[in-house]
Amino acid sequence: MFIHPQFDPVALHLGPLAIRWYGLMYLIGFSLVWWIGRRRIAARPGGVWSEKDLSDALFYGILGTIIGGRLGYVLFYKAGEYLAEPWRIFFVWEGGMSFHGGMIGVILAMWLFARTRKQDWLAITDFIAPLVPIGLATGRLGNFINAELWGRPTNVPWAMVFPNVDTLPRHPSQLYEFALEGVALFVILWWFSSKPRPRGAVSGLFLICYGCFRFAVEFTRQPDSFLGVLALGLTMGQWLSLPMIILGVVLLARAYRQEERRAA
Repeated sequence: MFIHPQFDPVALHLGPLAIRWYGLMYLIGFSLVWWIGRRRIAARPGGVWSEKDLSDALFYGILGTIIGGRLGYVLFYKAGEYLAEPWRIFFVWEGGMSFHGGMIGVILAMWLFARTRKQDWLAITDFIAPLVPIGLATGRLGNFINAELWGRPTNVPWAMVFPNVDTLPRHPSQLYEFALEGVALFVILWWFSSKPRPRGAVSGLFLICYGCFRFAVEFTRQPDSFLGVLALGLTMGQWLSLPMIILGVVLLARAYRQEERRAA
């Protein structure tokens, strides 16, 4: 059994300005996405992507992540509370972000980016999808540093006590998500996208893998106290992941079906 180190949530003080670890991990994540994206472009000379395209897409993606993540949290998790005090939606320093909302925000942002560039939407998401796990990994490390989104009580040898919660040994679910949604998903998508695939296939695989990983980890993650478990004993995260998996299967099957038709 281990004990969470209880890191100071503030990474650095610059006079009256406090730079928090969670915000810093977002910054690191976006920076890594840009850096690895550049390397991916360089490895594919003659492709349709340029460094300027990547920078512009990243700008759209950042806006989609922040706006979608915040609105997703408001709508999916605390709609009644924010409906009573809608001005608190802008109180981002209080915390509250939803991955599923952020994903919807990024999808819409990429659609808008595709329209402004008059490019194919799925071709853009196929390029971006293998980079997304990098940001997910840094975000989950931020959750771990903040000792938030902890796991359910357990007796596994690697259980961890979060003193800010209680004295019970719990699953370090943030690290599970870091390993699956971050590292494993990155490896799978990077390998899969290293060879030519039908348009939409990479995006579909991303939705399937993330949805499955998140669904599985939710069994070890402590449900939100203000929601608990929902219908069929599933959490909100699991219910939001199911449409992702279904959409991913449809998208992947459609991509290969269209490829077969073109080949015929």
